[in-house]
Amino acid sequence: IYVNMTNRCPCSCVFCLRQTKKMMEGNSLWLKGGEPSVDAIMKLFEPYDLSVINELIFCGYGEPLERLHDVCKLIDLLKNKYPNLKIRVNTNGLANLIYGRDITPKLEGRFDTVSISLNAPDAEEFLALTRSRFGIQSFDALKEFAALAKEHVPNVVMTVVEKVMPEEKIERCRKICEELGVTLRVRPFEN
Repeated sequence: IYVNMTNRCPCSCVFCLRQTKKMMEGNSLWLKGGEPSVDAIMKLFEPYDLSVINELIFCGYGEPLERLHDVCKLIDLLKNKYPNLKIRVNTNGLANLIYGRDITPKLEGRFDTVSISLNAPDAEEFLALTRSRFGIQSFDALKEFAALAKEHVPNVVMTVVEKVMPEEKIERCRKICEELGVTLRVRPFEN
C-alpha cells in the first residue's frame, strides 16, 4: 500500500512529474485537497486488514519526511494494531537538512527500509537534477543521512534508474553505496 501525506518537497527535480497539470489531475498519489490528518488516514485504513499486505510505503510526489511527526504518529498507531507490518519510506534523503538536525533516531523501530533516491554520482550533477533548495550541500547530506539511518533501520537502500544514466555513472553510484555500507538498487526505467 502506498501512502502520500504531502505534496511538499525541498527539490524541484527536472525529471519529476509533479509539475505537470496532467499528472496532478490523473494521479491517485497527488493530494488535491490539502494534507490529510493522521485521523483521516487511519479512517481510510479501518475497512482493511493490513496484516495481509507485504509492505506499507510512504512515498508520493512530496517528500514524506516533510511530515515526520505525523508519519511517526501514524506508524505508531498502525504498529499498535499490526506489530509485524513492514514499512518503507521512499525519500530524497534530505530530512536532516529540512529539520536542521539528525532525525534518523526517529526512524528506529518504525521503518524496516529507507530507500533514498541517489540520482547522481556527484554533488554537481545531483544539484543540477534535483534543484534542491539546500544547494550543493544536498549530496553530502543525503550520503550522511544514509550512513546515520543505517544505525537505526535494518535495510537502507539507495536507488538510481537504469537507462537514465550510463553504466559508468551507475558504477560510481555503486562505489558510493559500498563505501556507505548500503545497498544500491538499480530501478527499471518506466516511461
